[in-house]
Amino acid sequence: QVLLVESGGGLVQAGGSLGLSCAASGRTFSTYAMGWFRQAPGKEREFVATIMGSGMGSGGSPFYADSVKGRFTISRDNDKNTVYLQMNTLKPEDTAVYYCAAKTGYYSGHYPDYDYWGQGTQVTVSS
Repeated sequence: QVLLVESGGGLVQAGGSLGLSCAASGRTFSTYAMGWFRQAPGKEREFVATIMGSGMGSGGSPFYADSVKGRFTISRDNDKNTVYLQMNTLKPEDTAVYYCAAKTGYYSGHYPDYDYWGQGTQVTVSS
């Protein structure tokens, strides 16, 4: 069982930056692939970024949605059981509830593949 708690959301102007954190419970955090997803009102949940766990070959290499590539950075600190999402050059269309998620095995951009989810944190980008 993995419990995930996101923090760091808020209101920011377009062009600004915001950093999200996701603290995980459990002694095997380092082995989980971690992902960030988002869901805007009236829209489906969409993939943002994912990062591999340890021991899976590419160990730690991230993968991004095209819409955030070059602006967002996912990282993890296994000693702190935390995954991060640094968001730069934010746009109004980035407004959504952001969720972190964990899965065993290889990383994925497909949200049904994930086993554990946080409660979400709201990010609002004003124009």
